[in-house]
Parts: sequence; C-alpha cells; structure tokens
Amino acid sequence: MQLSELADGLAQGGEGLSTPVTGISADSRKIEPGFVFAALSGSKADGARFIADAEARGASAILVADGSAVETTLPVLRSGDPRHALAVMARRVYGAQPETVVAVTGTSGKTSIAAFTRQIWASAGIAAASVGTTGVVSPTRNDYGSLTTPDPVDLAKLMAELAGEGVSHVAMEASSHGLDQRRLDGVTLAAAGFSNLGRDHMDYHPTVEEYFAAKMRLFDTLLPKGAPAVIFADDRWSAAAEEIARKAGASVLTVGRTGGFLTLKRLEHERHRQIAEIDAAGKIHRVVLPLAGEFQMANALVAAGLAIATGLDIDPALAALETLQGAPGRLDLAGTTATGAPVFVDYAHKPEALENVLQSVRPFTTGRVIVVFGCGGDRDRGKRPIMGEIATRLADLVIVTDDNPRSEEPGSIRAAIMEAAPGAREIGDRRAAIREAVAGAKAGDTVVVAGKGHEIGQMVGTVTHHFSDHEEVVAAIAEAAR
Repeated sequence: MQLSELADGLAQGGEGLSTPVTGISADSRKIEPGFVFAALSGSKADGARFIADAEARGASAILVADGSAVETTLPVLRSGDPRHALAVMARRVYGAQPETVVAVTGTSGKTSIAAFTRQIWASAGIAAASVGTTGVVSPTRNDYGSLTTPDPVDLAKLMAELAGEGVSHVAMEASSHGLDQRRLDGVTLAAAGFSNLGRDHMDYHPTVEEYFAAKMRLFDTLLPKGAPAVIFADDRWSAAAEEIARKAGASVLTVGRTGGFLTLKRLEHERHRQIAEIDAAGKIHRVVLPLAGEFQMANALVAAGLAIATGLDIDPALAALETLQGAPGRLDLAGTTATGAPVFVDYAHKPEALENVLQSVRPFTTGRVIVVFGCGGDRDRGKRPIMGEIATRLADLVIVTDDNPRSEEPGSIRAAIMEAAPGAREIGDRRAAIREAVAGAKAGDTVVVAGKGHEIGQMVGTVTHHFSDHEEVVAAIAEAAR
C-alpha cells in the first residue's frame, strides 16, 4: 500500500506520495522499516517525544494531530482526529476481517454476552470467536488477555488473523475507554448491544453522563444506519440508550422483562440453573439456563438477540441457551464445602455488579450469604463506601479484604469500605479472608468471593504476585474438610 492510499480521506499530507507502507503503530518501539508512526498525545506521554526513535527505526511517515509542531524529515500526515485515522489506517494495512462482527457495551455483562454470543453461533455450526476481558476464544485458540478492547492496531491484526483462520463471526466487548479512544473505529459492525450502566471508571470519565456518552459512541457513531441495536430493556439507562440508537438510525430490538423482541415472561430460580419462559415472535419458549443469577439471564437474552439479529433463527438461538457455559469468573462455582455450601467466584468490582451478584444468590440461599471483597487502589475512590453499604445490606456476613491495592496503602482502602460497612470483618490478607469465609460456611449458606474473578494476579505496589481466587477457594475447601 502507498502512503497516499493509506491517508486518503483520513489525513492531509500524503497526497501524491507513493511511499510504500508496510505497517503502522503508535508505539515507537514496534516501528519497523516502512511503518507509519502515529505520534499520539496520551494521558501519560506525548508521542511526539518518540518521533526521533521511530525515524531511527525506519519509519516511512508520521501521523499527528492538526496543529502539532513536529521536527522530522519524514512525510507528516495531519488529522483532526488522529486516533480515528489510526484505527481506519490499521484496517487498511492489515486487511480482511470476519464478515459478521458484533460489539456489546455496558458496565456489567460484556464478557458474558460476548462469550454467550460466540457459543450460540458455534452451536449452529458457525466458526465464531469472542474478544474481550478474558482474552480471545475461537475454534483454534483460547488466549488469555488483559484489555477489554485491544488497541486499534492489535485489533486490526487480530481481525485479519481470525479471518485467515476461517472465523466468520466475532462478538467483542466495547469498553468506554476503547470507544472514547477510537479503538473500534476500524471495525465494520453488523450489530451492537447494550447491557446496563452503573458507576465505573470515574477515574477516567468526569461524570456518569460522560461515561454513558462514551459508551453511546457505539450506536451514534460506529453502528451503520439500519443495523440492529439489541438493548436490554430493564435497566434505568435503557430508555436513554434506546432513544440514542433510534435517533442514529439503528433498528432497535429490546430484550428483557419489558423487552419487545425477546420478552422474559417468567423466571424460576434454582441453585445452579434458571427456568424461563421467553416470548419470541408470539411463541413461548421454555428455556433452562444452566447458570445461576438473573443477571446471567439478562446477558443470555442480549446474546440471543445479537445472534438472531445477525441471521440465526429464533428456535436454535434460544435452544442454545440450555448449553451455555459461563464466562470465567462470572458467578463461577469454584467449589462446594463439605457442608454443602457453594462457593462462587465473581468479577464484581463495581457497585452495581456487586449488588447484582448478591441479589442473584439470595433466592436459592436458605442460610447466610457470605461475601469476601475489596476495592482496587489507584481507581475510583468514591465507589468504596458505596460497595461497603451494598455488601452489608445484601449479605449476612461481610469480610472486607484487599483486592489490587497497587500504589495505595491497603489499609486506607479497607478503611474507606469499612466506614459504610458496620459489622463487617476486616481481614487484609485475601488468602486468609477466603479461608475464613469457607471454614465458617454452614449448610444452606452461599459464599461469594468478589472482585477478581478470572484474574490470576494481585498487584501490590508495582509488582503483580500470582493469586487466583479459584485456586484459593479450592485450597480452602480442602483445608476445611481435614
């Protein structure tokens, strides 16, 4: 590809230039001969500082924002929205992507919805993949990841790889960071979904309204006009999401108890499953979902809606819900104590997610709900007392412990939670906290270890130590049985 082709319609400065382009990156360390270096201004560093390094590594051109003062002998491409330009350029460089890509946004449920959508497609014999917080899963890979939405260059490469592997359908998560930073701007979407909105990422977004607006870029900017927007109807932000999607020209399909596309008519909770009656196109379908928690039924409905909206028939889509496997760390049954108490591991690390999981286990808990949780350091401090209040209101025994304290003093994080958690126990050592909860669980009790879910590390200071809630639960159950 020539530089003029790469920049066409995206940036000024490449007109008439036949300079060959072999790649693109916003990381100067990844620049190779023939690459375009995107010198973006970020929260931690200004990419312009690394132009000389990119030039030394063989960069063929530099992409910058309009008005940026740069010193280089290379061609300079200027864009009013360089992050958008980077994403679309990456798509142009790395080529093909699967023919059907859907993205889902919301505060909670994105990982499960992406995983469920992949599984529903796969049940129909479709070569499908999911991309998100827990990594990339396809017929040929199961790669653990760390970013909810990969950066635009990595995403463009990944899409090309998946297409090359024969994957035709992809379900991916769309985080507020990813949407705000234009990471998905190079992806052509067939449909989009919305789960819910709660308090999260207040260290990045100034207000909840701006957080919501960032998520709505999925509908008002990225989703093609006329494409389906599958929206969970029972959240307090659902109506606003529906209005934005409709104004943007999307075909809005709502799901849930008040949904019009897939209507949840009845739901019966059991310990490890739920029995639902779902009205779809005037026909009642009885579905046994093998997962606990009403929020998982909500996630399953959005996933089914996305699968149906992209071409799958209703009957096989809803039938597939009966074989769904939960996403790692999402109300994941890690074990059962000798007394018969189930111990769940859940990724809930924000207020609404913690509230959802505690409310979800209550219907099948005849004894006490026991919760172990903490809050991460260097993140939204305002949610700590909120989560303390939720825990003590919805659980019978609360154990406040450490999550990922990062650079903060762990005791100060716990203290902020404890201020709003009267009667809670404070055990800073997460391993000891889990053992305390498991050892004390009696028949009829349910234990929830919340906050880290699928993660296998605990960040203390700048060091990440191996730590798995799943492993610790298994070990704690074994110790308690001795």
